Amino acid sequence: MLSLALAAVLAAAPSETEIVLPAQPAPLYGTMLEPEASTAVAVILPGSGPTDRDGNNPLGVSAGTYRLLAEGLAAQGIATVRIDKRGIGQSAAAGPVEADLRFTDYSNDARAWAAEAAARAGRPCAWLIGHSEGALIALKAVEGGADAGKVCGLILLSGTGRPAGAVIREQLASLPEPMKAQAFAALSELEAGRTTADTPPALAALFRPSIQPYLISFLSLDPAALIAAYDGRVFIGQGTTDIQVSVADAEALAAADPQATLKLWEGVNHVLKTASADRAANLAAYSNPDLPLAPGVVEDVAKFIQAR
Repeated sequence: MLSLALAAVLAAAPSETEIVLPAQPAPLYGTMLEPEASTAVAVILPGSGPTDRDGNNPLGVSAGTYRLLAEGLAAQGIATVRIDKRGIGQSAAAGPVEADLRFTDYSNDARAWAAEAAARAGRPCAWLIGHSEGALIALKAVEGGADAGKVCGLILLSGTGRPAGAVIREQLASLPEPMKAQAFAALSELEAGRTTADTPPALAALFRPSIQPYLISFLSLDPAALIAAYDGRVFIGQGTTDIQVSVADAEALAAADPQATLKLWEGVNHVLKTASADRAANLAAYSNPDLPLAPGVVEDVAKFIQAR
């Protein structure tokens, strides 16, 4: 027979359920973590690249950020669904041929996940928690109405406040000439909605023909314009030692939506862990799943979601 203490622990433990969301050309998969008496439910939208539902990817990221966020929110009484986006993890079969992929595939999926999460949790709506590129996916998902996809509101973590073209130009600024000029010209063509063959051979991975249609759908998006057009509740969270997204990006989002709540976390990096600004030390946190999320991250997000 279980002791009363052990029975209490087991009763309080959140339930974890594998979720299958019907989609074309194949289903999407996620994990629902639900405390016994949840007060809200949220969908965690992954960042760019092959990032899975736990916040890890084969490019050197194994911080487990989304798993830790889900566990932390469960302890605060908030259920979550964290997902493998199409083409990634268990949702690999749902990924289209690269040339057919568009940014709206991700934002449409986000709305579908919000509706599914709300239904499973028995709630009228679900929050979208977007991290990094996931923040832009969340903003695009609610374009056209606060109630799009039964979304309660947005939690934007480490999201850029500028169009992607500006960010990419910043990242390519140190390229030698004439490569930089050629790369910037290619970006201008893509921003104008035109594919281009005049790209630097050294940047073939960035400008490969099969990815250009996706880039066109991505580069046209302005996070500041999207947040300004949204009339729902928004929380913007940003770490001060993030070496991928700056405090200025978060401030640009907040300036575009004066009603949004902006929280700057001192000494917190892109994967929401305590880290110094030193690049090597900062990046070490990306591969440390045993390092907890920085103090305040879960608490601030939960407080905002649960505020009346």
